[in-house]
Amino acid sequence: MQIEITVAGERVTATLDDSAAGRDLVAQLPVTVEMSDHGGVEKTGRLPSALSLDGQPEGADPDVGDLGYYAPGQDLVLYYGDQSYFPGIVVLGRLDGDAAARIAAVEGDVTVTVTPLGG
Repeated sequence: MQIEITVAGERVTATLDDSAAGRDLVAQLPVTVEMSDHGGVEKTGRLPSALSLDGQPEGADPDVGDLGYYAPGQDLVLYYGDQSYFPGIVVLGRLDGDAAARIAAVEGDVTVTVTPLGG
């Protein structure tokens, strides 16, 4: 499934993996999340409800351009830089095209809206 993410007026898309966590995210859409910038590699913000961890490994090493979930904080994560393996990270899917570079260009804290593509 594809979703649309609006970051400071920039609209990008992402493709979700077929997982329990991805389906839980879709069930919460549309959602607006206040995101903070962390370490020049990611933007994170708390979701209204936790996502399922069924079938997920203990942690992950996300790539630049991954869409993730940090379970301990109940955070949606947009990875635009290199993050190493960390317990509690779940990769939900991939940001499409040049989305990671466009998100990287947005400085500081932002309000992010996530909707089903076309929704």
